Amino acid sequence: MAHLDRNRASRAMQAAGLDALLLLSPESFAYATGAPAGVAAMWRRCGAVAAVVPADTALTEAAVVTDLFEAAFRASSAIADIRINPIWVETADIRGMDAGSPEELIAAAWARQGRPAGFQRPETFDAATGFRLAAELLAARGLDKSRLGVEFDGLSVTDFRLLASALPDAELVDATDLVRRLKMIKSSTEIGYLRTAVELSEAGIVALRETIDIGISRDALAAAWETGVRAEVARRNVQNLTGLWEYVSVGQNPWTKGRVVEQGDLIKVDVGCLIAGYTSDTGRTFVYGKPSSLQARLFGALQTAYDAGLPLLKPGIAMSEVHKVTTEAMAKAGFPGYTRGHFGHGLGASLGSEEWPFLSRQSDVIIEPGMVLAFETPWYVDGVGGMIIENQLLITADGHEIMNRLPSGLVSL
Repeated sequence: MAHLDRNRASRAMQAAGLDALLLLSPESFAYATGAPAGVAAMWRRCGAVAAVVPADTALTEAAVVTDLFEAAFRASSAIADIRINPIWVETADIRGMDAGSPEELIAAAWARQGRPAGFQRPETFDAATGFRLAAELLAARGLDKSRLGVEFDGLSVTDFRLLASALPDAELVDATDLVRRLKMIKSSTEIGYLRTAVELSEAGIVALRETIDIGISRDALAAAWETGVRAEVARRNVQNLTGLWEYVSVGQNPWTKGRVVEQGDLIKVDVGCLIAGYTSDTGRTFVYGKPSSLQARLFGALQTAYDAGLPLLKPGIAMSEVHKVTTEAMAKAGFPGYTRGHFGHGLGASLGSEEWPFLSRQSDVIIEPGMVLAFETPWYVDGVGGMIIENQLLITADGHEIMNRLPSGLVSL
């Protein structure tokens, strides 16, 4: 299922003076088509696949698809006009064909596929071929000489030159920001993915919390979290878990992995699960025993800052304002030198667990309904440990909904 809102995209393109978007990254391809890019995207090079989204909604969308994933694409996407880009994996489709010798059967399958004489597969894929096929789709819509929006931030210099060569009469315009702004408003399906992801993650946190004891290693706690996640996946029969990640620390050094739990230790848990590629992000802090006065003082400042910024997470508020208020609250709590580049970020399907936009002082983004954000106030102090408060929020029409259910304060065990 595609998550791109075609009408919203059309308005954004018209405002930017673009005639179409040419989406080349695997995440944007899946966002626009509803189908995975496939294994050829693993090298993070453009040219294996492409999605064409015209600004004129009367013109149909189109896609370049690798031959290995053609059947999967047709089963997943509503886009009918596609071009096939061959990759290194040998294939054949004999479904519905009359029986014959194996040689005759395969030869007939390749002939039906339209394989030309002397066909040779590339080492991985040929970006120039992929861009040429995209140019054909654009030309069929009268768009090969128009202003085309491309995400420059994911396009290498080499691939840019190949793309420009395939579209010599087009004007290639950087649409990185435009595409980011489209993606930051989530569909109901995307919101559902993120909700499931955070629920699974919290089930793992419960399992981790119950495992914490003197002598238990950091790695054992991380394993307990994953076991708890997978148990919840099995209990709920979740079919689309695509990954999980963890940053668990124990003790006074937030980055040491070999530590075991001792009396008075902080246990910082920063974790996420991925559903259909969409990642959650949650942070919790535990202390084994009674917190020291220093631990309580530092965490209390983080809590004060979190409580100051949280009410501002609603439509119409600038992300930079959230950063300003949160930073000022830390200063008023006694730590004017505390500086953090951002206090949270968008969530979705991206390379890492942090998706643009960021709750930073540089951001020009105004919060809108439909955004899913992680809001966090972390601190990593060698000699004390890692501390974090982080929740996942859905921005609603008049405020926000915290998707997490576990308490976010400093939990003493």
